[in-house]
Amino acid sequence: MKRTELIGRRQILATSVLVAASLALSACGAGTSTPSSGSTVPADTGAPATITFMEAMSSGAQKTALAKMTKDFMDKNPNIKVELQDQPDYGTLQTKINAQTAAGTPPTIAQVYGNWADEFAASQVIVPLDGYVAQSDQYKTFFEGIKKDMKLTDGKTWMWPFNKSVVVQYFNPTMVPAAPKAWDEFAATAKKASTGGAVALSMDPGSSSGPAGGTALFEILAESMGDSVFAADGTPQFTKDGVIKAMDYLVQMKKDGSLVLGTNYPGQVALGGGTGAFDLSSVASYPFNLKAVGDKFKLGVAALPSGPKGTANQLAGTNIALFAKSTDAEKAAAWKYMQFLTSPEQMAFWSSNTGYLPVSKAAMDQPVFKDYAAKAPFVTEAANQLDSATPLPPKAWISKASGSLAQAIQAAVNGTATSKDALATAQDSAMKAMKGSQ
Repeated sequence: MKRTELIGRRQILATSVLVAASLALSACGAGTSTPSSGSTVPADTGAPATITFMEAMSSGAQKTALAKMTKDFMDKNPNIKVELQDQPDYGTLQTKINAQTAAGTPPTIAQVYGNWADEFAASQVIVPLDGYVAQSDQYKTFFEGIKKDMKLTDGKTWMWPFNKSVVVQYFNPTMVPAAPKAWDEFAATAKKASTGGAVALSMDPGSSSGPAGGTALFEILAESMGDSVFAADGTPQFTKDGVIKAMDYLVQMKKDGSLVLGTNYPGQVALGGGTGAFDLSSVASYPFNLKAVGDKFKLGVAALPSGPKGTANQLAGTNIALFAKSTDAEKAAAWKYMQFLTSPEQMAFWSSNTGYLPVSKAAMDQPVFKDYAAKAPFVTEAANQLDSATPLPPKAWISKASGSLAQAIQAAVNGTATSKDALATAQDSAMKAMKGSQ
């Protein structure tokens, strides 16, 4: 089962070694438009234009929904042709964008993570969008977290939103009568449910070469314990008290027999197979968990538990970047298409078909979203979390640093190192990754 929306954390880190050099070369021939002037919105003259959108929505509902939205756009704008260049996963997408940018033939627009955009902006191969945003009525309706996620740490807007999600708890109501509302309650409930060969929670932290959903869950847990694993500027802070408490929490769950580490979506597999009570994962995994569960039981879905320092969640998913080498006609066409994708009608359609969350409150008022929410009430609360959920800092070294964190989770939970020692080792590695990227 290929699911690009759930494997974004699994970056192919080896490709990052070549990113800086290739982007530096491509910046030398970035074309007539550069970020210093690219924020000026080209006039929409109606001239014919063909634009390319490099994306990773290459299978299932994501592929069919994006194809329909694109066709509808072209039907309304016959002077614009949009070529979807889908890639099988985010790692391949990153590699392909880097290769084409280095060759001087970047796509017009592409899905990007914030840490990718950080490198693209530094190399002047993408366009800042502040001027575009200033002319957008849509922007005013976006959730606050979405607005913040569009910016890099320089304060400029470099991205336009696309596929967004937060983490929720899926549960088996025959094993767990009610969703726990606090992390202490979650641990007690998980311990009680881990009987007869069942282990309540299975998670995949990934590895040094690709952090996975378990790493994101740990980052959320640490924040609810009082400390973010990264400072706002991207500096790793793995040895903070809240981060250590989060690791101790997972270690204790393993000792209680209520946590096991695995690979390839182990939470979903265990939940569907009746050997697990919970799956803590992306809201976008809802269609896949429904399929895994089938008619065995009615899938329970609820918000994540809160911790001693309150609730926390992570804003996940990608944005869209506009590449500087595009002509003015292509930029104008791309901007029109980008706004079409995030229009309330299209976002409501996108969300109801893919499980992703709408980026604007206006989309939630659309009939198609209301119908979806009536069948899946949790999406309304999940969408409202887009006002407060925080993304990882958009810095180039974040994926590699998170890989070190994944190793720390493996070591501590499997008992080969204490929480403090595992996190101290990860901190050293993460700091080296940060310094190597600066």
